[in-house]
Amino acid sequence: MKLAVAKEIEMGERRVALIPDTVAKLVKLGLEVWVEAGAGEGAFFSDAAYESAGAKIIADAATLWSGADVVLKVSPPKEHEIHWLREEGALISFLNPLADPALVERLAHRRVTAFAMELIPRTTRAQSMDALSSQRSVAGYKAVLLAAAALPKYFPMLTTAAGTIAPAKVLIIGAGVAGLQAIATARRLGAIVEAYDIRPVAKEEVQSLGAKFIEVKLDEETQAAGGYAKEISDVAKQKAQQVLAEHIKASDVVITTAQVPGKKAPVMVTEEMVSQMKPGSVIVDIAADQGGNCACTEPGKDVVRHGVTILGPINLPATVPVHASQLYAKNILTLLQYLIKDGGLQLNFEDDIIGDTCITHAGEIRNKRIKDALAELTVNAG
Repeated sequence: MKLAVAKEIEMGERRVALIPDTVAKLVKLGLEVWVEAGAGEGAFFSDAAYESAGAKIIADAATLWSGADVVLKVSPPKEHEIHWLREEGALISFLNPLADPALVERLAHRRVTAFAMELIPRTTRAQSMDALSSQRSVAGYKAVLLAAAALPKYFPMLTTAAGTIAPAKVLIIGAGVAGLQAIATARRLGAIVEAYDIRPVAKEEVQSLGAKFIEVKLDEETQAAGGYAKEISDVAKQKAQQVLAEHIKASDVVITTAQVPGKKAPVMVTEEMVSQMKPGSVIVDIAADQGGNCACTEPGKDVVRHGVTILGPINLPATVPVHASQLYAKNILTLLQYLIKDGGLQLNFEDDIIGDTCITHAGEIRNKRIKDALAELTVNAG
């Protein structure tokens, strides 16, 4: 079986699907690994390092895509890359299927067996394959560093001959994987940290990291399958915003991470809230690529509103490419070891890992949520 590591062509994408260490493990399993020339350069892994690990370097992208049994990527493929995929071949990548069901439809038309890494179930059994969590952890860490760099104050309390400097107050909105890593990082930098999440079960995790949990009692279900936050009603959002308003006003830094898979990010920070913050305060909106949790966020830009700096970074994991690639490559390796038996892909769709993650096979779309999204697109187009 031939595995191919494609070079990422998305603007700003510096990660790579496999690193030399994981290539070596796959070669030991008897698999042939092709790596597109320059695929690892953005993450500082040279072609020579891949060759030393047993990979074959392929200079021509079309040859690599069309000749492989399984293509491995980080970002979703472009239209010409889908055309290069051989029919009946396989693709493993982030595919953003709930937000871009049309891409899924094209993969099905090509009869590609496609696995969406963001749909790995959040179970103990699949934990080592959970790429969404591994990459969001990187994003949470980097968001705090961006905030610290932009804040015109120290994060920690300092006692000096010139007097005592109070620690920065940091508010984390959303206590998922990214939020928890942000809490831990801000605490390590010496800030006073508090956090909010619509899921009451997040309270214990927040407190275990030394942060204060902001409680808002909502009279509706707030957790979806797999432990993710569920989209809540407008009434519930308004109630949460009312409680958060005073906490936001008192914060030096607000980091927002609240996302709902396949949906526009909920607005948790209104422009009025921004106007009440102290001049020089900073907001880092990790949900910028889904529209943002802050009403003032401009995806991909840093803006100043009412004296507050609002950062809308896109694809934060790609800015930490060495370790983000290392983690993602481990996720891919574990999934491949699970899927490949006797030199081929063993697709038992009754298995929750395979059944949830494989979105297209044999010309069909297999995931019900994606089918529903496509049906909604058709209705809206009509």
